[in-house]
Amino acid sequence: MVYLATRLQRYYFATAKELMRINGTTKSLVANHLAESAAGAVTIRAFEQEERFFAKNLDLIDTNASPFFHNFAANEWLILRLETLSATVLASAALCMVLLPPGTFSSGLIGMALTYGLYLNMALVASIQYQCTMANYIISVERLDQYMHLPSEAPEVIEDNRPPLDWPAVGKVVFSDLQIRYRPDAPLVLRGISCTFQGGHKIGIVGRTGSGKTTLISALFRLVEPAGGKIIVDGIDISKIGLHDLRSRFGIIPQEPTLFNGTVRYNLDPLSQHTDQEIWEVLGKCQLREAVQEKEEGLDSGVVGDGSNWSMGQRQLFCLGRALLRRSRILVLDEATASIDNATDLILQKTIRTEFADCTVITVAHRIPTVMDCNMVLAISDGKLMEYDEPMKLMKTEGSLFGQLVKQYWSHFQSAELH
Repeated sequence: MVYLATRLQRYYFATAKELMRINGTTKSLVANHLAESAAGAVTIRAFEQEERFFAKNLDLIDTNASPFFHNFAANEWLILRLETLSATVLASAALCMVLLPPGTFSSGLIGMALTYGLYLNMALVASIQYQCTMANYIISVERLDQYMHLPSEAPEVIEDNRPPLDWPAVGKVVFSDLQIRYRPDAPLVLRGISCTFQGGHKIGIVGRTGSGKTTLISALFRLVEPAGGKIIVDGIDISKIGLHDLRSRFGIIPQEPTLFNGTVRYNLDPLSQHTDQEIWEVLGKCQLREAVQEKEEGLDSGVVGDGSNWSMGQRQLFCLGRALLRRSRILVLDEATASIDNATDLILQKTIRTEFADCTVITVAHRIPTVMDCNMVLAISDGKLMEYDEPMKLMKTEGSLFGQLVKQYWSHFQSAELH
């Protein structure tokens, strides 16, 4: 029985463990879709897409239910065979007792043997079932173990190689044959980007969705390490210095504005490095002074999680104010105007032009007019640098990628106006 039960378990585990892995993967899709739907419920209702998202949620639940059902069926398959095996052994033992000569065993001993044999079989089946269940649940520990052994980021500070206090002083960025992949076995996302952003220039990065624009910015902040090549900022290879020394010297206004649960003062100056007067000056430049003054607490006005008690445009202007306080020589705009109205976009662009006139401003463009006043435009397609020149020259170049994007943008804009 032990030999046959072991063989059955091994045969069962070959399928059950893989089903548990698939179940965990598909369940994460359900949870992710539910969280995204809850976060974007207002947008979903505004565009009347409730039915589509509901149907998508049901499809994901069905996909998750399939491995769960098959795992349940496999478990029942194992129990059926174990109980059949136990019943066969018990019936064989009872048959042997019957065939023995009369008087060999007393009737009380035979009854006790059969009773204990029945309970022993039930205990054996239950113990093997619990063992298999535990082995299946160990798959969750296996998934946790994978997260526990993810490679850590580089150290925050490398004492032997710290940049000067005024670094970057010029804001010159050099990409030298930069190659990026997100996993060791994954294909390259950026394939040999080589160009130079001169200090004080305004650089626009354009390209279609998935071309690698945001990946280039991620590489600048070392959110992903280069698979080849390097990035040099004012003569210093950024891969040789600590992450805190790198990221604290750059400013960024992200596509999705990030605000923290606290006060206005804390969100603008989380490290308390500036005076209230400096913060009020920055609020005035960002067109937020009046909005904050209307609050009774002023700079101590509350900001709830994700800044949901402020409008989307105000949240983006808070991120602008944070960048103004830092006074970084390099400012990155990661499609910062993608989710705000045109009026806020104008305020943002005007403030950046005046306050960061002598800084290097790198703009990942969502709206083509955003990069028309840049000194240089970098066009990326499928992870490759297609062209890097002044925007007017690129527009006049026959067949240029930037020219095609401009034409496509204006055709969509005109068709929207007609509608």
